[in-house]
Amino acid sequence: MKLQDQRVLVTGATAGIGQETAKLFARRGASVVITGRDTERGAQTVAAVEADGGRAEFIAADLNDIKAVRRLAEQAGDVDVLINNAATVTAGPTLEQDVESFDIMFDVDVRAPFFLTAALLPKMIARGSGAIVNISSMGASVGVPFAPIAAATKAALESFTRSWAAAFGANGIRVNTVAPGPTRTGGGVGALRDGLEQLGSATPLGRTADPTEIAEAIVFLASPQASYVTGATVLVDGGFTAI
Repeated sequence: MKLQDQRVLVTGATAGIGQETAKLFARRGASVVITGRDTERGAQTVAAVEADGGRAEFIAADLNDIKAVRRLAEQAGDVDVLINNAATVTAGPTLEQDVESFDIMFDVDVRAPFFLTAALLPKMIARGSGAIVNISSMGASVGVPFAPIAAATKAALESFTRSWAAAFGANGIRVNTVAPGPTRTGGGVGALRDGLEQLGSATPLGRTADPTEIAEAIVFLASPQASYVTGATVLVDGGFTAI
């Protein structure tokens, strides 16, 4: 699976699934634009990619700020592949949900990918090709009593996938979703603590995922090997939603 001459933008790429995805794209030959809020972690990720012989650059961006989203699109330039991975999750049941974190989750998880994609699409359309992968969650497909807002934002991303696939397929642009299950990331451990391993144990495979396993699915959907796949949501959840 070679991706030479492909310029890939991965949001939220300084940790977890995004970071592993950026590294894997680089190993497959792509030039990777890494974004995140933490410049130190961004520099560390770039250094890790370069130490492995890959090409990467870092653009700092706080996707809670719509102006920063637009600057990111301008700085990223002509992108062949967009991975909408950045997200913020504040777990809280309905009766305890505050307005501030509600707004932040929708701004980062829904508004930012929508307007970032809209800003990058014209060049993809002009070129006649492009691939977009939105990172959702198995939570978009099941009831999540402890985090209904996070689940709702991911469901919105999956809806974007279907709408964009229908709208831009004739322009040679493919749009898909990867919906991970319980995955061992810093954010997942921080949000769920012991619950993460319990969720993993409840899957048919009986374990949590490593971020590299999710990255493999993302890179596949963005690659020429998935040339006839668009509008799909691929659940990489160890079978959790199948039972």
